[in-house]
Amino acid sequence: MDPQASASLEAITSKVMRRLLPFLLLMYVLAFLDRANIGFAQKALQHDTGLSNAAFAFGAGVFFVGYALFEVPSNLLLHRVGARAWMCRIMVTWGLVSAAMCMAHTATMFYTLRFLLGVAEAGFFPGVIYYLAHWFPQRARARAVGMFYFGAPLAFIFGGPLSGSLLELHGAFGLAGWQWLFLVEGLLATLVGIWAFWYLDNRPEDARWLDSHERTSLRAALDEDARAASAHGPHRILAALVDRRVLLLSLIYLLIQMSVYGVIFYLPQQVAALLGTTVGFHVGLVAALPWLCALAVTWYVPRRADRTGGHRRWASALLVMAGLGIGLSGLAHNPVIGLIALCCAASGFIAAQPLFWTFPTRLLTGAAAAGGIALINSLGSLGGFIAPSLRTAAERAFSSTSAGLVVLGASSLLAALLIGTLLRRDGAQPADSFHDLLHRAR
Repeated sequence: MDPQASASLEAITSKVMRRLLPFLLLMYVLAFLDRANIGFAQKALQHDTGLSNAAFAFGAGVFFVGYALFEVPSNLLLHRVGARAWMCRIMVTWGLVSAAMCMAHTATMFYTLRFLLGVAEAGFFPGVIYYLAHWFPQRARARAVGMFYFGAPLAFIFGGPLSGSLLELHGAFGLAGWQWLFLVEGLLATLVGIWAFWYLDNRPEDARWLDSHERTSLRAALDEDARAASAHGPHRILAALVDRRVLLLSLIYLLIQMSVYGVIFYLPQQVAALLGTTVGFHVGLVAALPWLCALAVTWYVPRRADRTGGHRRWASALLVMAGLGIGLSGLAHNPVIGLIALCCAASGFIAAQPLFWTFPTRLLTGAAAAGGIALINSLGSLGGFIAPSLRTAAERAFSSTSAGLVVLGASSLLAALLIGTLLRRDGAQPADSFHDLLHRAR
């Protein structure tokens, strides 16, 4: 591509980022709040309902069973009906189910609503990854996905104090603090879901905020990427679902998600223990610090990787940092060391994920991309089901509260090893063919 055309395409993608990313970011912030806010509600919820630690861990994780079962069908429906209608449906239903969590007074109701929340939210994350592939050429995709991933840190930077404040409404209008937490954050998601129907466009061709030249140029760049993906990856949905490369990526993503959710579900309680206090507004502020660090790293690294092509090297390094940070956070008794370790953990496993998603979007296109991306996310998300129970089991087996975090840190290190070996054979070609690498790795 000549320099003038390259500069023009860069200007167009910047315009698309300014239009789409802030709204998608808002959606992800609310999604993350609604799946992880039980970390803030844990102690109060267990006190009021009598849930044991094992029951809480199962309920926290069962979300991902419903999520995994319906990921692929949901993404295929998004491919068929378009993002604006399907994203609206996803957000409205998950918001209503999340708000209904305020009625989870028994273990059965807790399990049922967490499962239904997973069913309702299924397809949101892979749907956005698939949606971004329809708007951003490969050369800008890590940056776009990286900006979308700001939702996770922002959910804790702003959501942590919000959740802590809602807990302090305990007793208002006869509701417990944890009930206010679920009700308010769930209804916010429903309102944004309705807004999504009027705000989002399915494809560049539908965007009235782009002129005809911008639509044509962007479409040509996207079509070129699609042709490259078609030359290397599976073309049909079924072929994508059984492709060994897709299954390997699913395993790697599962290991990453084990480290992510093994920390996230318990982070407020872990910070409270380090500070020697209970969860509230103050803990919410301190718990935001790891996510501020993650925000900075996620801003810098995907841009650096897009410029140099070193997506695999960066992803491996970040996951090593995450694994060491997770393990050290469990072993540290000093609050400062513990918080630094948590900052390293959050920065590593958040910033690594935008880089990870460049691998399947380079391999897959069309309906195969919709199905393959959803499968990777659904199988990978089972890590969120495994992590809480694995952490609890490790703590029980070794009679140590740090054992679970050490085990989860090891999962992040294993993910780094798989990316650094099976997904990387020729270091002289930082942007080399993903298909060729895995073909040689078989």
